[in-house]
Amino acid sequence: MMARARLLLPCTLIACLALLAGCASWGGDDWREPEVHLVEVETVKARLLEQEFVLHLRVDNPNDSRLFIRNLSYAIRLNDLLLVQDEASVWRSVGGHARRTFKITARTNLWQHLKPLAKLLKSRQPLHYTLQGELATGLVIHRDLHLSRSGEIIPGDHIPE
Repeated sequence: MMARARLLLPCTLIACLALLAGCASWGGDDWREPEVHLVEVETVKARLLEQEFVLHLRVDNPNDSRLFIRNLSYAIRLNDLLLVQDEASVWRSVGGHARRTFKITARTNLWQHLKPLAKLLKSRQPLHYTLQGELATGLVIHRDLHLSRSGEIIPGDHIPE
């Protein structure tokens, strides 16, 4: 009985180490970070105290395995003015070597930024916008994907004369 216990302990230890090595390689070195693109911003409501937009995000998954997206935290700035900062529970998946577009609703109150916005729009200078976010992915193995997009808007192109 004692000999069996002595033999069982090293075998159990070796099996545990083999399982841990398998878990460590489970993430894989060939995993590539998916690309996230802001495709479109759609205006839903534009009331005095509340504005509602739909952000169309496209996720390109270059990996063999399915990508599960749980949550999105994001912030949108115009020059240095914070317009929206929010979180959205998404719960979507993107198949391996596939692309999927999904929509996020963004609500803001531009009334509090009315004077600085009016000054920015009157200047006729290009406005710099940034979208920064973080996608929480995975069901078992969690990874956070960082999203950063920026560009310029010329106010005269969007304001009728």
